[in-house]
Amino acid sequence: QVQLVESGGGLVQAGGSLRLSCAASGRTFSLYYMGWFRQAPGKEREFVSTITWSGGDTYYAESVKGRFTISRDNAKNTMYLQMTSLKPEDTAVYYCVGRKSYVLSSSSNDYTYWGQGTQVTVSS
Repeated sequence: QVQLVESGGGLVQAGGSLRLSCAASGRTFSLYYMGWFRQAPGKEREFVSTITWSGGDTYYAESVKGRFTISRDNAKNTMYLQMTSLKPEDTAVYYCVGRKSYVLSSSSNDYTYWGQGTQVTVSS
């Protein structure tokens, strides 16, 4: 199986930056797609970004495109989400996710492995 552990969340002012990390352990070679979702209070879980095993293909939600950058270091079994120009509406719990399939998906139902989440709070 696979275990995912996020870190790097915190409180930041609008316009600031944060970098989230996701450490993977277990059968990590099976994770073709890894990515991030987020959930704000009272809202549904929302796709943020995903990246292929090689890191050669990345995809972003329109709401974060140009501000967030996803990357992964397979030698370290770690994925990152660099977040810049943060806005109050980015406030949410951010979840690291993974799936074995080679098919791109932005649906939370298609991701098998989930971390426990890390809180990101952006103050105005």
